[in-house]
Amino acid sequence: MPRSNSSHSEATRIDITADRVAKVYAQAILEAADAAKCADTVLAELAALARDVLPKVPEARAAFASPKVPAEQKAALIDKIGKGRLAPTTINTLHVLAQHGRLGILAPIVAALERLADERAGRQQATFTTATALAAAEQAKIVADVEKALATRLKPEFVVDPAIIGGLVVRIGDTIYDQSVVTSLTRLGGRLNQRNIEAIQNREYSWHS
Repeated sequence: MPRSNSSHSEATRIDITADRVAKVYAQAILEAADAAKCADTVLAELAALARDVLPKVPEARAAFASPKVPAEQKAALIDKIGKGRLAPTTINTLHVLAQHGRLGILAPIVAALERLADERAGRQQATFTTATALAAAEQAKIVADVEKALATRLKPEFVVDPAIIGGLVVRIGDTIYDQSVVTSLTRLGGRLNQRNIEAIQNREYSWHS
């Protein structure tokens, strides 16, 4: 059954709110980790927990996300998972998130942390879209070429979308550099259509196709 517009709008508002909250916690976590001189370690450990560990332990992930699970129970689970494995600052971070009911947005917090770390290092996140998968050497060359052309450092992510047919689409922040075949064809079609409109207006009967 299709989701209503009101439900979609509500979900969008929830996502935006979660992202904003995640950014606030990410800033606090980064400052605390900087003070403890372990920012890289904390970021790596939280990322591994959110992306590698919890997806493989659905019971723990569900407990972290559930508002029905008491904070004390979540704290015990954090100690069980982290004792002897995670840095003290990482464990403290998880305890704070548990106390404030924010363990359920750990993944967005990690994403916000990575963005902040990249900004601090002068890197911009960039998404490269190609029609087919590229070898590592090809990816590295494309990234190097774009970095040189834009005079910036990038943190690249490559995705595959056969719909673009060929070429490359690069998104950096809100800016899109579109050199895909499908866009080129669309632009060509638009130019030909405009030429035909002008031909009609000027009573020129040579059609372009």
